[in-house]
Amino acid sequence: MHLSEVADLARQDAADGVEQQIVAAVIDVGGRVLLVRRSAGDSRGGEWEFPGGKVDPGEDLDTALRREVAEETGLDIVAVTGYLGAFDYVSQRGRYNRQHTWSVTVTAADQVRLTEHDAYTWVSAGDEHPLGGELETLLHKHFQQAG
Repeated sequence: MHLSEVADLARQDAADGVEQQIVAAVIDVGGRVLLVRRSAGDSRGGEWEFPGGKVDPGEDLDTALRREVAEETGLDIVAVTGYLGAFDYVSQRGRYNRQHTWSVTVTAADQVRLTEHDAYTWVSAGDEHPLGGELETLLHKHFQQAG
């Protein structure tokens, strides 16, 4: 995704009244995707998700994606390989959020270092996925595009 397209997403979010942008990465290594589990004491504790998080004020989506993946997994993004889409939700605090998700490749995928989650797993297309709703849809879209 080109920077101009990322900027278009940010402009559309602002026009739509999005209060908090969220970014997430579908990290694919050899047809397996990394999922991380939220710590029990965290909001939505125990849920599985893609690495990612909130976009800081003044930060663009690409920078936030790279920062969040590095912070949460210790992995560096080598390439953003595709945009999988976005979905909207209201946070527990009542904020209107929009999550943007990209497929990415990383360096040294065998060296996952969790800082905010309590577990991780790698899943393939044929596996059972411990994801709900929109995340499961995005994972299937990724596997269809990659296959």
